[in-house]
Amino acid sequence: MKQILGLLIVLTLLPCMARALPVQSTDSTGPAAAIAEDIFFRGVASYEAADYKQALSLLRNFVLRQHDSPRIPEAYTYLGRIFVAQKRYNDALLYLERIPAEQRDRQAQVLIGFCLVNSGETAAGYQMLLPLAGETTLREDDKTALFSGLALASSRLDKPLQALFFYQHALSGSAPPNDVLQSAHQLLQGDVSENLLAEAAFMFQQSAIGLDARLQQARRALARKDDELARSYLETILSSATPFPYRHEAARLMDRFAPGGWLQGDTIGVLLPLSGRYSQFGDSVKRSMELALELYNTTQPTPLRFLYRDTAGDPQTSRQQTAALTNEERVIAIAGPLTGAASIAAADQAQKDRTPLLSLSQRTNLPAIGDHVFRNSLTSRSQVRALARYAIEQRGLTSFGVLYPENRSGREMADLFIEEVLKYGGLVTDDQSYATDATDFRPQIRKLMGKDPKKKDDTRYRPLTEEEILEDLFVPDLPDYPSTTFDALFIPDYADRVGLIAPQLAFYGIEDIPLLGINGWNSPDLLRLAGKFVQNAVFVDGFFANSHSPLVQEFVEFYRERFDEEPSILEAQAFDVANILLTLVGHPETRTRESVRAALTHLDNYPGVTGPTRFDFIGEAEKPLFLLQVKRQEIVEMN
Repeated sequence: MKQILGLLIVLTLLPCMARALPVQSTDSTGPAAAIAEDIFFRGVASYEAADYKQALSLLRNFVLRQHDSPRIPEAYTYLGRIFVAQKRYNDALLYLERIPAEQRDRQAQVLIGFCLVNSGETAAGYQMLLPLAGETTLREDDKTALFSGLALASSRLDKPLQALFFYQHALSGSAPPNDVLQSAHQLLQGDVSENLLAEAAFMFQQSAIGLDARLQQARRALARKDDELARSYLETILSSATPFPYRHEAARLMDRFAPGGWLQGDTIGVLLPLSGRYSQFGDSVKRSMELALELYNTTQPTPLRFLYRDTAGDPQTSRQQTAALTNEERVIAIAGPLTGAASIAAADQAQKDRTPLLSLSQRTNLPAIGDHVFRNSLTSRSQVRALARYAIEQRGLTSFGVLYPENRSGREMADLFIEEVLKYGGLVTDDQSYATDATDFRPQIRKLMGKDPKKKDDTRYRPLTEEEILEDLFVPDLPDYPSTTFDALFIPDYADRVGLIAPQLAFYGIEDIPLLGINGWNSPDLLRLAGKFVQNAVFVDGFFANSHSPLVQEFVEFYRERFDEEPSILEAQAFDVANILLTLVGHPETRTRESVRAALTHLDNYPGVTGPTRFDFIGEAEKPLFLLQVKRQEIVEMN
């Protein structure tokens, strides 16, 4: 509050302190000057008519032909306005900063400050705009730019209440009110304190921003199960005559208190990338979930339904769609999303709205966001944990080497494997990395063998002399020392790359060492490319279509009959996610989101096609993975 009072005092004094800049007059005469003047005014008229292409052409023509005209600063200002209208802020600055400092009027200063803020130079833009906040002679669009720029800068500088103050002033400008209110809405929906919401609701109580602060207070009260307080906030919003673009959200929240219940207990929301670069994966997941829904509804007296929403793989869209499913569609639970950044945004919003979310994303630490977030997906940690447990507890191996690609996934897998091996009492004695596009692995292999990677092996043949043969007869036979210091080698890469590495391991002398791999090995390419060099290699996966499990065989048969192709792990995980939620939501005692959350928490060995599933105390799926091995040019199930 003190910040805002200080700003009000500054705004009151600034008009008195401002000094008018001298206005330059033109005394140019002659036909050329008259033509140039005509070009200038036509350019201005084109800008005002929003014909930016024509305005840009005319005004550029003017500054090229009349570079010494007193209207040049004004022309540069309009060129800046054109690029600001197109949100090309760096291009706008190229023209605006050509105006000499002593000739920059208030409008040029506002535009420069606004562009600086929007091009990432927040502090510099803020320092330029703040002294202009009390200026009363600005155009309406410049007032909007001034206060919108100050609001954005204040938000970035962690001054949220001040940002709201400036958004409130921006509402009096020429910008569409909903654009300003949407920016304020995003700020209020963010990680702001309860005290700030209360202060904003009080300060701006007669405005849409104040009502929005009340709306966010109501959401948080509902999340805390303080229904009485939430209801009072919502009644305040709905009884207000102030135009408010989010009034429908308040009305939907108020529906929770209507007789007969509020939730759509038969509806599960699904967030998937159904457009954009990940749409192929989103379509595959949707197809598998629809198969699960069809099978469920044919055997149950009360049908359920999935309500799909497209995230396009975008975090902001994912957050908005999560909020819409939660508060507008009133779903009882949510499945998805699939991609990393989108899943973080959705999980954060679902946790705020206290809606159980069962994700398919592999994003690290996703369930740690909160107690309403669960995950059923094969992760890097689950793979290396299963491998370390098998190698140490079942095979009795104690030392390991790691050969991994130099990318995020490779480094993560290598680090996690080292960590898990230590937990089970083993030791990683050597690790080497290679470029993701490498085809020659000799340097790394020689390092694993303790040899100089630059030294060439002497492969020339020379027959022994008679003396050397006699000497050799009296030299005692030495034991064959192993070529490496480890019992097994872990390679966290995909089948095509392993197909290049495995033959080179044997060629350079690392033979008869067990190879361990990840689910990326589970491909026909492994057998085609690596052949005998991966014989007896062991790797893990979250799904194996050729498993002897009756559940897996039944699912694969259904899927093949329907879609004429074999399901992958993605479709299998989607099938399990769908069935878990359908089973829990369809239970007669599951009537609230809280009861769905509790049921997920207490899930015990649900019989899924990716294995019997439960969730740990964080919300991570726990299940035995499929241990797979190469035997006689086939991939077979070990467990």
